[in-house]
Amino acid sequence: MAESPRGVTLFRHADVVTAANDSARFSSAVSVHRMVPNSLDQPEHAAFRAAIDPFFTPDRMEALEPRVRRIAHDIIGPLPSGATVDAVTEIGYPLAVRAQTDWLGWQGIEDELLAWMAENHAATRSRDRSRTVAVANAFDEIVLAQVRRRRQMGSAAPKDPTTELLAVTVNGELLPDTDIVSILRNWTAGDLGSIAAAVGVVCYFLAANPQVQESLRADPGNLAAAIEEMLRIDDPFLVSRRITTVQAQLAGHVLEPGTRVYLNWTSANRDESLFGDPNVFRPEEHAEHNLVYGTGIHVCPGRPLATMELVVTAQALLGMTARFELATDAELVRETYPLGGWRRVPLRLY
Repeated sequence: MAESPRGVTLFRHADVVTAANDSARFSSAVSVHRMVPNSLDQPEHAAFRAAIDPFFTPDRMEALEPRVRRIAHDIIGPLPSGATVDAVTEIGYPLAVRAQTDWLGWQGIEDELLAWMAENHAATRSRDRSRTVAVANAFDEIVLAQVRRRRQMGSAAPKDPTTELLAVTVNGELLPDTDIVSILRNWTAGDLGSIAAAVGVVCYFLAANPQVQESLRADPGNLAAAIEEMLRIDDPFLVSRRITTVQAQLAGHVLEPGTRVYLNWTSANRDESLFGDPNVFRPEEHAEHNLVYGTGIHVCPGRPLATMELVVTAQALLGMTARFELATDAELVRETYPLGGWRRVPLRLY
């Protein structure tokens, strides 16, 4: 645990899990802006999750998978053999954008979303509050355009999750547009960056660990578990925030009401007291304690979608190449806080 003027950061796995699972003492209502469902506490959170979770059922993911697989093949197939490509911008970004627009029915705005992603990452790195607010507002306008289009079309609106969300009720009431936009922002603005970052981490790990690459190429086994272990080792999803509602004791420290608490997922996923050498790749052994998608009531609702997209991408990459390795003619570039993972992962595909 570390204290600073901004609050308290939790690093140990046990402490992060304790706070994440104690929503009564560690509230998620941290932001001045309402974020559905991330900033909601019980019982409101449960009501919204009951409305949102059906969008990510196994049947829905199974129906979507062939479409994502075609996208992955269309992206990876044309990449030049033996030349240097960037896994983040040439695989991760387009995969994330095209998969999300296909799922939500937003086809035709892919270039707009790619441009927004680039500006969003630049604004986040700058830590310029006015710039990040402007980028967030710009994304809300992108989302609102999709909502307005469907409202104007009425019964002729496309049958996709965006249209379906307009008919969702919580506690017997249709959702206001502010909540619809918040949910869609969570599904897209968050997931676009998350999927691109995760693709970069997976590509880096497989290129840097050819023995794992060859093993999975020969026998993929539980590829989802393998990918989650790669993300545990190099977790690109850094921190979540909480605020104490009452005086709370944790790890021998007393936290006064109103203390801002930061859950450092990356550190928790590398806690040597639980994982030993955190760099050792042991998917099955570590799965129970893996916090890549969080824990507690706020465990990521989009986990099934993200898992499917990452598995399909890895399958396409392994299946469409004989091998791939880190390129030596271009620099690996880490992302900078508050972003995680890699900004650039140069690969050579063969």
